Amino acid sequence: MMLHFIEQALTSFVASAAFGIIFNAPRRMLLHGGFVGMIGWIIYVVLEYAADAVPATLAATIAVGVISQLFSRMFRSPVIIFSVAGIIPLVPGGLAYNAMRSFVQNDYNAAVELAAKALMLSGAIAVGLVLSEVLNQMIRRTPHLFRSKT
Repeated sequence: MMLHFIEQALTSFVASAAFGIIFNAPRRMLLHGGFVGMIGWIIYVVLEYAADAVPATLAATIAVGVISQLFSRMFRSPVIIFSVAGIIPLVPGGLAYNAMRSFVQNDYNAAVELAAKALMLSGAIAVGLVLSEVLNQMIRRTPHLFRSKT
């Protein structure tokens, strides 16, 4: 069980970092982008055991967005470098492929079910990224609420 979890974490790290390479992210940011993707995937896997895939994807995407915002400030780089690489492990590409394959094979019931789930997961990714940006804007506009009073 633990070995499987570690394999998934490492695979998501490599996938996220490799996606950064494909999209010409700066070399010094590849490890950070991989880390964001790995954290997002770990959150997804942990929450999927307790809940459905859609809320797990939403929570993982919000975490990816928040970490991307933090890394953007820390490393003085565009947030998109981290957020795009970070959501790659969460994208339901295999599910969408299986939906299209079911359509081609005239298995319409399975196709509609798979397509609906892929659409919900994609929507959760979009909503999660928007919510993380809203959180970031709220924090930036009301800094006095989030600072310690020492």
